[in-house]
Amino acid sequence: MPKRKRRGRRSAPRLHQAGPDPALPRAREEPDLIADVHRMLGQPHPVELLHFASTLLAVADPRADDPFTRVHGAPSKGVTVADLVSSFVDVRRRETTAVLTVLAQMIEDELTVQRIRRELARRDDRLPVWLTRLAPLTVGRAVLTAHVLGDGDNIMVAARTDAGHHLTVFVYIDHNLGTVAKDGFVIHEPIDQALASFRSAANRDPDVAFEELSPADARARITEAIDLGAITVPPFETDTWPAARPLVEWIVRHLPEGGQGYERPEWSDEDRRALTDEFLASEFGRGLDGEDREVFESLLWFGCDYGPGDPLRWSPVAVEILLSDWLPRKVIADAEFLGRAPDVLRRLIRFSHTRRGIRPSLTEETLAAVDRWEPEYRRTIAAPRPQGPAALLAAMGVLDDLPSYDMQMLDILREVVGADALDDLNTSPLPDEPLDLSPIPPDVHDKVTDVADLVDACCGELLDTEHRTACRRLLGDIAVADPAIFRRRGRAETAAAAIVWIVVKANHGFSQRPGGLTAKAVGEWFGVGNTPGQRAPTLLQAIDAPRRYYADVRLGSPRYLVADRRRGIVETRDRYRPPT
Repeated sequence: MPKRKRRGRRSAPRLHQAGPDPALPRAREEPDLIADVHRMLGQPHPVELLHFASTLLAVADPRADDPFTRVHGAPSKGVTVADLVSSFVDVRRRETTAVLTVLAQMIEDELTVQRIRRELARRDDRLPVWLTRLAPLTVGRAVLTAHVLGDGDNIMVAARTDAGHHLTVFVYIDHNLGTVAKDGFVIHEPIDQALASFRSAANRDPDVAFEELSPADARARITEAIDLGAITVPPFETDTWPAARPLVEWIVRHLPEGGQGYERPEWSDEDRRALTDEFLASEFGRGLDGEDREVFESLLWFGCDYGPGDPLRWSPVAVEILLSDWLPRKVIADAEFLGRAPDVLRRLIRFSHTRRGIRPSLTEETLAAVDRWEPEYRRTIAAPRPQGPAALLAAMGVLDDLPSYDMQMLDILREVVGADALDDLNTSPLPDEPLDLSPIPPDVHDKVTDVADLVDACCGELLDTEHRTACRRLLGDIAVADPAIFRRRGRAETAAAAIVWIVVKANHGFSQRPGGLTAKAVGEWFGVGNTPGQRAPTLLQAIDAPRRYYADVRLGSPRYLVADRRRGIVETRDRYRPPT
C-alpha cells in the first residue's frame, strides 16, 4: 500500500465566483429585525439567537468576498465585521445588547471583542440567564458517521453552555469534492438524543458506521474541511450553510488542539504501476489491450489525485462526477479513446468492490450509475468543447469568446427543455390545469390522489398556480411511467415533498435571501425534515429525466417550467445562439 501523509492544500484552489450577500441592514432601519430578536429573547433556549448572530457574521465574513478582489488586494465591497458591530452599537436597545453579547463570543478579533465589551459595560439591559451564561462553553464527545462507499462523513460534536443548555454540532464533509465542509448546523439537543434520531433515520443500515472520534481529531478534521470549503468554487450553499459556519467554528474552537486531520494516501508511480498490473492480471482486467491500459491509468489519475485520493473507492456520485465532468474536461483525447472509459470503469468498479468486500447490491447501484451517465458522456465527448485549462477558464467566465463554450451552453439548455423545444420556447404562464387520472392505472388512483392533494395544498400556501400545474403534470407523468412507485409502501407526504422539491429546484425557485423559499421550509411543511428531495432520484429516474446528483435538476421538457424560468432560458439562448 502507498504511504500516507497528512492532508494539505495539494493543488491551487478554484476561484470563488460569487460575492457577499446584499448589504446588511442597520438595526435602526429594520424594525422587523428588532422584533425578531425580541421574540428570540423569549425562547427558553439560545440556539435561535445563536444562529441569527451566526448568519449576520456569515454575511460579513471576508471569505465571501469576490476572489479577484482578494487576489488583487482591493478593499472588500461587502459588509465588514466592523460595519456589523457598529450597526448594533449605534442603537441602544435591549435587543441590540443581546446581539452584541452573542457577537462578543463568536468574533475572533480581540480588538473588536474589546470594543463590544466596553459598549456592553455601559448598558444595563436585563437579559435572559441563558444569554448571560453562554460561556464558559463545555465541549464533550465527538462522533463520526460514514457510509461504506465513502462519499462523505458526518461529524457530530457535543457542547453545553454554562447555563446548562445542550448543543449538538453537525458538519457534513464531502470527500468527492475534496474533503470539504459542505453543510453544517447546530441543534438544541444532547448528542445522545441526536444520535438516536440519526440512527433511526439510517434505519439500521448495515452500510452506515458510527464511531467515536477524539475531540482533538474532530477539531482538526472540521477546521481543515471548513478552510478548504471556504475557498472552493462554486461556494457550497444550503439552507443552513454557510450561515451556520461562524457558530460551528465558535463551538469547534473550544475543542482541544493537536488532533489528527484527514490523511490522504500518496500514490507513487510504483504504487500505481503495481495496482495497474494487479487489475490487468485479475479476472476483471483480462482481455484489455494497451489503449485500455492508458484509459485505466486516466481513471487512476482521477482516483489518486482527486476526491479523497483512493482509486478503489467508487460510488454512484463518484461515477457521475467522473463521466459528466472530469473525464470530458480534464483528459484531452479523441472520442474513440475516451469512448473506452465506461467499459474499463465497470471492470474497475467490480474489481474495487470485490477487493473491499462491498455488498453486491451497492456494486449494482454503482454500475447502474455508469449506465445512467454513459449516453450523456458519449454525446459530450463527441461534441466540440473546451478542455484542459480552457474548460476551467470558460467555467469561470474569464474567456468570453469561446465558440465551443457557446455550443456547450446551448446543449445545456437543450437538456433543460428538450432539443426540439428550445428554438420555439414560449413564455406564457402555465394554465390552471387539473390532474389527469385517465392514463394512470386505476389501482394507484387513491395513492396518487393523496399525493396530489398534499401537493395542491402546499402550492396554495407556499407557491402559486403555475407551480401547482407543473407539480400535477410531473406527478401524473411519473405515475404513468412507473406506477409501481405508488404501489410500494411509503408516506404520501414523502412523495409529495419530493414532487414539490423537484419542480421548485428545476425552476430555480429556492433562495437564501430574506423571504425566499427554502428546501427546509418545504420539508417542514410536509413534516419530512430538512431533506424534502430524498425520494427525488427514484421519481426522476421514472421519467428518465437528465437529473444530476450534485448540480441542478434538469427535466428535459418545458411542460414543468413556469413562465419566469422559461423567460430566463430564452434570454440565455439568445445570448449564446450564433447570429443567423
